[in-house]
Amino acid sequence: MLHYLIHGTDTTKPPLMIVHGLFGSARNWNVIAKRMSETRTVIAPDMRNHGTSFWADSHSYEDMASDLSELIAAQGGVVDLVGHSMGGKAAMMLALTNPSQVARLLIADIAPVSYTHSQQQFIDAMRAVDLSQVTRRADAVAQLAQYVEDKTLQSFFTQSLDVKNQRWHYNLDALERDMDKVLSFPDIDATYDGLTLFLSGANSDYVLPEHRARIKTHFNNVKFAKIPDAGHWLHAEQPRAFEASLRAFLNFEA
Repeated sequence: MLHYLIHGTDTTKPPLMIVHGLFGSARNWNVIAKRMSETRTVIAPDMRNHGTSFWADSHSYEDMASDLSELIAAQGGVVDLVGHSMGGKAAMMLALTNPSQVARLLIADIAPVSYTHSQQQFIDAMRAVDLSQVTRRADAVAQLAQYVEDKTLQSFFTQSLDVKNQRWHYNLDALERDMDKVLSFPDIDATYDGLTLFLSGANSDYVLPEHRARIKTHFNNVKFAKIPDAGHWLHAEQPRAFEASLRAFLNFEA
């Protein structure tokens, strides 16, 4: 089963599950998870091949949805579900294959479509870091800076570095091998009727107007919203605005 962090103990509402994206981890969501736990239990898993969860040879959305389904069943059987990027696609797949486990669904800056951008350069950058020369996180950041210009991404990636044991908390081989699956979305004939919000960064091009028809073929009760002055990492760039949008969605009377 997936490793997960849990925040809060309120059981009067369904738990809120937050699913991270590619190269992320449950820890990336700690601030938002802790704030949301004031009103409900929040569960944040590490996805397979990430964080402290198990490594596997396959990294498909069918796999990831099955992992989430198993965790939800162990936590009571139903959750309000939030997923960002890769985690958003996994959340969509779960809602389409096991709709009874998802009370409400918020998808952060991703659509059920195939993308052409590659993440291979980041895998190459992490492999290029000489971990034998890393005694503190700053050493890894300095090496990554040679390959990754964005300081936010340098910090983000090194959150998943085990400095003591000189290893990444990513199964880079599996992620590289199945990157085509991560960038695509399964061709599935299914719909989800629960309340759904596609929340995007206003400066992002991940969810475009031409994606809406595809979205509506799968999600029958869908709304769309954007967070100003935010890109693909909307929850990190505008955390308070993201939190406010999430609270409003969860409290919305359908």
